[in-house]
This record gives sequence, C-alpha cells and structure tokens, in this order.
Amino acid sequence: MYIQYVGFDSATGSRTYTFHVIDAPNQVRDFTVKVEAEAFRPEGLGLQDGPCICYARLVRELGAQTSESPTQACLSIGELDIKDYLEQHNPKKPQAKKKDGPVAPLADMPEDGWGRR
Repeated sequence: MYIQYVGFDSATGSRTYTFHVIDAPNQVRDFTVKVEAEAFRPEGLGLQDGPCICYARLVRELGAQTSESPTQACLSIGELDIKDYLEQHNPKKPQAKKKDGPVAPLADMPEDGWGRR
C-alpha cells in the first residue's frame, strides 16, 4: 500500500487534507481528513502539523480496516487525536533539579590573588 498526500482545502472553520491510497496497480482510493481551524493555535497544532496528524490518523484507520469494515473515505481529527499527536511530537522536557543549599555570601569567597572575590 502506498499513501500519497495530495493537498488541502481551506474552508471557513476548517482545513480538509486529501490523500490517495494505492492498494494495487490501478486500484486507487481517495480519502479526506478534516481538522477544525480551532485546533491550529499556539498551544495546539501548528499549520505545518496538519498533513502529519492527518496522515497518522489515516494510517491508523487503514491498519484497523477489514474486508467487512473498510476505512471510511471521510475522517476527522478530534481532541484525542490532537492530544496524542502533541504528546508524541512535543514531549515535555524534565525540569532541571535545583541545587539545594544556600549560596555563599561574597565576603566568604576567597580572593583570586588580585584582590578580587
């Protein structure tokens, strides 16, 4: 199977990403994945994330399809998809440990030989 990103269309309130899925020679299926515009915000998805999150959703759906239950041609991205995507692509960095103990006052620091502390 080969998945080809075709492009996107912007509409009021959303973006719809289009993909061709080639299963066998001369057997092409078209899929669209819709993302609501409010998902693209500073603490959410960036515009550059649109094709990637839609591709990931399509791959997941195609992997779960059966001959009795093929993947729907029109999919959409929900809050859970966004949360999972952001956790995978923007993991939280562990915070640096703070050193315990007081800082030595300047008067307690030795001179450097030039009379400076």
